[in-house]
Amino acid sequence: MRRLLVVLLAAALIAAGGAGLWFWSYLTTAPDGRDEVVVVIPRGTGVRGIGAILAARGVLGDDIRYLAYVHFAGLTTRLKAGEYSIPAGLTPPEVLQLLATGATLRHQVTVPEGLRLEQVADIFARGGWVEHDRFLTLARDPGFIAELGLTVEHLEGYLFPETYTLLRHETEAASVLRLMVAQFEREWAKIRPAQQGPMTRHQLVTLASIVEKETGVAGERPLIARVFLNRLARSMRLQSDPTVIYGLADFSGNLTRNHLRQATPYNTYVIPALPPGPICSPGRAALEAVLRPAESNALYFVSKNDGTHVFSTNLADHNRAVRAYQKSR
Repeated sequence: MRRLLVVLLAAALIAAGGAGLWFWSYLTTAPDGRDEVVVVIPRGTGVRGIGAILAARGVLGDDIRYLAYVHFAGLTTRLKAGEYSIPAGLTPPEVLQLLATGATLRHQVTVPEGLRLEQVADIFARGGWVEHDRFLTLARDPGFIAELGLTVEHLEGYLFPETYTLLRHETEAASVLRLMVAQFEREWAKIRPAQQGPMTRHQLVTLASIVEKETGVAGERPLIARVFLNRLARSMRLQSDPTVIYGLADFSGNLTRNHLRQATPYNTYVIPALPPGPICSPGRAALEAVLRPAESNALYFVSKNDGTHVFSTNLADHNRAVRAYQKSR
């Protein structure tokens, strides 16, 4: 009996040692033959589902020891959804610790200045961040806009151009729009003067959007803003081509005299005032330009065909500049 007990005990110790080595080999061995991979864990995926995804991507083996380790390591409820870049050579505990810390990939998406709503939607839709039509529907939805604290017809002009950091599966149309409007509010709070003057914020944003589209030369923005402000003070039409284009339903790229005569709410060759709203998303420099315009009596400007403009205080000088730079084209 004693001999039998000794034999059984020895067998148990050998089995336990073998099991321990078997489990230890799993914990310390990284799968061979794989490169760095990107793995997406959808929201709501359970422990078994996460294991299946990791196994399918070659990150972990399809092994019962995975479930045992997750249980004994207390990771059952700690593995987080998201998009992960998993380097080659990681052992199972290292992979699972990555998921437990939530070290998800962060993507940077840049929205340049001067884009229209549709173009902003294009950027996020191309990256798979939003559904294009849903983005535009929300951007024009009165209830959603009211939730953002705005009293405007649509979010044109209020989606601040910036580089945004986004996470997969935590981003959709509503969250992107909230993020961009919140950034606009932060920027506006930084640059607005103590006393705003006679124009409403919406009018200032509208004017800034026109300034944004009229020039890409930073140093000219305050002067162009001043020209438009001077014209508004004299009840002169702004005569801005970008506003005309914005009001056209099917603009082909060639602005004609007929377009300039076409009556739309945005045709500033027809209306002696600002259009009803912004025509693009102005950046901080354009917003600052209308809040702090240059000192000048200029009423006109014409392109020199190199990105800069000639500014004039009277129509005779302006016509000479037009002949010099535009008639020769």
